[in-house]
Amino acid sequence: MELHVVIEGDKDLAGQLYRQLKEAIRSGRLAAGEKLPPSRLFAQQLGLSRKTVSEAYARLSFEKLLTGRVGSGTFVAEDAARKPGAAATRALAGGAMVEHWRGMSTPLRHPAPAGSARYEYIGGAPARDLFPHADWRRCMLHALRQGARSRGLYGEAEGLPELRDAIARHASFSRGVRCVAADILVTNGAQQALDLVARVLVEPGSTVAMEEPGYPPARLLLAGQGAKVVGIPVDGEGLVVERIPDGTRLIYVTPAHQFPLGMPMSEARRKALLKRADELGAIVIEDDYDSEFRYEGRPADSLHGMDANGRVVFVGTFSKTLAPDLRLGYLLAPPDVLEAAATAKYLSDCHTATPAQSALAKFIADGDLNRHIRRCHAAYAPRRERIVRRFAEDLSPWFELVPISAGIHMAALCRPEKGDRIDMDQLVRLARRVDVGLYPLAPFFHFSPPRAGLMLGFGAIGEADIDPSLDRVRDVLLQME
Repeated sequence: MELHVVIEGDKDLAGQLYRQLKEAIRSGRLAAGEKLPPSRLFAQQLGLSRKTVSEAYARLSFEKLLTGRVGSGTFVAEDAARKPGAAATRALAGGAMVEHWRGMSTPLRHPAPAGSARYEYIGGAPARDLFPHADWRRCMLHALRQGARSRGLYGEAEGLPELRDAIARHASFSRGVRCVAADILVTNGAQQALDLVARVLVEPGSTVAMEEPGYPPARLLLAGQGAKVVGIPVDGEGLVVERIPDGTRLIYVTPAHQFPLGMPMSEARRKALLKRADELGAIVIEDDYDSEFRYEGRPADSLHGMDANGRVVFVGTFSKTLAPDLRLGYLLAPPDVLEAAATAKYLSDCHTATPAQSALAKFIADGDLNRHIRRCHAAYAPRRERIVRRFAEDLSPWFELVPISAGIHMAALCRPEKGDRIDMDQLVRLARRVDVGLYPLAPFFHFSPPRAGLMLGFGAIGEADIDPSLDRVRDVLLQME
């Protein structure tokens, strides 16, 4: 690969080369430690004499921008690059919008310490040690062989036909949705599915209703599209439907496992929500992010399975069943919404990476996904039971758990008599000092005063680590009394 340098005319050749190399180093285009071409080779590439190149190198070395290593060559000096700092800014016609996005709070955009404690209760993280590496590797090799025989063209925005068919079969079997392959759009995780629905349904000023507390990235995404987002309170049965205002165009809910509190939406409330959506002509986004893991009670019908009027967009993801970094999700939507979302996806990123789609299609078709879900369920169930037991025993003076029947996290609410006396920020800070990662509920409240409590993810923590870590949490709480 040639270093990009442009030499014009036949005057001050060494000076031209010197100035361009200096600018490249100062701007960071040539990084510290980067090796420059040997003078003889560089001279041939530029059509210059070796003496000219050597002279430019010598001047840069004198200024300590380059350094020579005997037997190795010429390199950019370690401290030569411009130190990062605030770049001079010019007035931008779209500056207000840039600042709007720059200043947007993203509470679930994991900060550096997140996920780094020895004992981690971070939400939304599946067990990494349970990932089926051998099965996934076999499916990826199959995908690469398939790719080698393809014409190497762009794929369909909706997704590979074989994956759409596999997802339709899986979702119909496991979640009771009514769909075929033509109803599926493959996305880069659930977040892109939400983005596509928002793009095609939300206009500036549109009223959108969502749960309070709720999922911050969904709220921020909808607000970013210009929606007027209204928080609707939840109770023990889920979203309080009668609080949805007139004129609402879109309703976002997590009925199988309310995020972040965890309770399922009752059947009566589901029916009421579908009736209200039909009255409003609104679309309901059913975010079904981790309902594959069910621990008690009979499975409830999905909203999509109960919907007789084409009001529900069902959003699913493989981030919780497999791994978040695979970025694989999907949406099911009424035909007109699906067609619009497919156009939006095509204009956004054309299509989701084909090898990953092909691998997932085989992974599902071969039964690997269902086997993996069963293995994870067998690991998660005792973790949940152990946490429930501890919060019913020695942690009960401070917290009470919100009952859950599915998912890989639960919420612990401070008891009313303790809520004003427990400093949650201090608890999180002191727990991290003893290597326990705790996460407060406060960031999930936006429209109402936050409830004091914790989100307890049990996907990333081993069963054997739960008692030792909660012993430390108990000891911290005793010290805070």
